[in-house]
Amino acid sequence: MTREEDLLRIAKKLDKMVSRNNMDGALDLLRELKNFNMTLKLLQDTRIGMSVNGIRKHCTDEDVVNLAKILIKNWKKLLESAQNQKSEKTNENGSHPSKPSGSPNRTSPERDSRKDFTDSKKLHPRKLSIEGRRESKDSTDSKSSHHLLKRQSSETKLERRDSTSSSKSKPETPKTPTTPTSPLSPSLSSSVGPLSPRLQTGDSIRDKCIEMLTAALRTDDDFKDYGANCEGMAAEIEDHIYQEIKATDMKYKNRVRSRISNLKDPKNPNLRKNVLAGAIELSRIATMTAEEMASDELKQLRNVLTQEAIREHQMAKTGGTTTDLLQCGKCRKKNCTYNQVQTRSADEPMTTFVLCNECGNRWKFC
Repeated sequence: MTREEDLLRIAKKLDKMVSRNNMDGALDLLRELKNFNMTLKLLQDTRIGMSVNGIRKHCTDEDVVNLAKILIKNWKKLLESAQNQKSEKTNENGSHPSKPSGSPNRTSPERDSRKDFTDSKKLHPRKLSIEGRRESKDSTDSKSSHHLLKRQSSETKLERRDSTSSSKSKPETPKTPTTPTSPLSPSLSSSVGPLSPRLQTGDSIRDKCIEMLTAALRTDDDFKDYGANCEGMAAEIEDHIYQEIKATDMKYKNRVRSRISNLKDPKNPNLRKNVLAGAIELSRIATMTAEEMASDELKQLRNVLTQEAIREHQMAKTGGTTTDLLQCGKCRKKNCTYNQVQTRSADEPMTTFVLCNECGNRWKFC
């Protein structure tokens, strides 16, 4: 196993500890990281610093917190030293090549001008004064033109900046929130960045679903109150779904889509909060039905509609007799009403029609 794979394994374990709020074994992992020969490339590729920082924020053990602080401090020094080396290299490359190119060009015309100046001073003193005035005039003109060019260029740059800022500040038409039509819709992925390498599965569809579940868990910034690791939780939910279905077909996509729409539902914030708080297990949310994920208001409404449907389809109770001698075969309760009607010839026994007052089940017997 390579060093990068070791770091990714440790980072995944730390993220699971944060998402499950169980810090057992965190101290051993941090000690293993302390003895690890860390480089800047490994820090950037594995993002191990984010996992250690998450442990530092959520852990209550002082030894674990102190060791995490020491690791983060050492890694910051490593980053600062790399930045200092880069800045020194850029300074060296920017300062040295300009000297040899500019120095010979400057010295040769200066020497020639000095020679010409001394010769002309000896021969023609009047001509010297006239030429000196002309040269000073030309130099002032060139300086003024140079300043004008600088002003014009700065003004054009300012105009470009203003135009870009005005184009950015144009009010965009507000988009109405819609439920995702497919689990690969780009509207959800815009609110969350790319998935970290340690959580990637190698399948583009699965990785996209994890990003969308992360965005759904981050709706209304509720995760900040609970300190939950949304990426780790989303990856675990997606893994439970994939382990059950074993494919990324339409059934898998519909299952992910239903989790996303219910977690983002503004009328049902309690579902999202219960998942973030750990009241609903991640394996449970991966297998819940639409009726189980519904809000309390919707459940109550469904119950009322069911009762109304039962009442509408019940038989007329005029002349019916309530009894507890008959048991319903559906709900196994003995709250029933029966009617007896002569449906056959007079010498045949009467037909008894029974209605369950609890569930609305109907049956008959002779």
